[in-house]
Amino acid sequence: MCQLLGMNCNVPTDICFSFEGFSARGGKTDDHSDGWGIAFFEGKGCRMFLDAQPSVASPVAEFVRSYPIHSTHVIAHIRKATQGEVALHNCHPFRRELWGKYWVFAHNGNLPDFQPKNMGFYQAVGNTDSEKAFCLMLETLRQRFPDGEPTIKELYLVLWEITELIASAGVFNYLLSDGEHFFAYCSTKLCYIVRQAPFAAAHLIDQDMTVDFRELTTEYDRVAVIATTPLTDNEVWTPIPLGELLVFQDGLPLKFA
Repeated sequence: MCQLLGMNCNVPTDICFSFEGFSARGGKTDDHSDGWGIAFFEGKGCRMFLDAQPSVASPVAEFVRSYPIHSTHVIAHIRKATQGEVALHNCHPFRRELWGKYWVFAHNGNLPDFQPKNMGFYQAVGNTDSEKAFCLMLETLRQRFPDGEPTIKELYLVLWEITELIASAGVFNYLLSDGEHFFAYCSTKLCYIVRQAPFAAAHLIDQDMTVDFRELTTEYDRVAVIATTPLTDNEVWTPIPLGELLVFQDGLPLKFA
């Protein structure tokens, strides 16, 4: 299946270190070689890069690895196709507009025979189960809150409801963000780490690379990194319990249920 990477923080931060190890799994240290993508929120804007090539061979991925784009919300994905051909229109993350802002979504898993009906406003461009699930999630939110954006608690409860429905169809690990809140749902495998003062050095599992965050941060910085499996071998990552939906804000995980 695919792999997920996300970042949520209280100050704009670059994801170069984490993406260096993560992208190696797209054909070098693992076989997720059916495309990749990454999205960065910058204010109300959302910068996206997608490529159907393996991330280890993609010139676009090389650009992302070397260029420090700063953001408080980042979602990345490397694909191992289960549904839909290897093509740009099937690469995650997917992006749609709701309530006047962008929403970005990436999925790891498989939803056999998932064919939602009466999708309404949102339609899939590609032919993956993932994009169909994203469209169903946004269509459900749009119909349940026709007068505009709800409170975060109201949003969480409806998102939890539709997540449980979709997860009953198969494996449904996902990351979702609107640039303000960052959602992470664990169906089978997902973990996170929160880096904050006192910072220390971290060493990647997939590359022989170490970064000392004490040299790059202030005592007020806080960064949460979410991944399918840990990216470093000298830090303690926290597994997200199966069936749990977390909301990350300013680098901290929250729960509303």
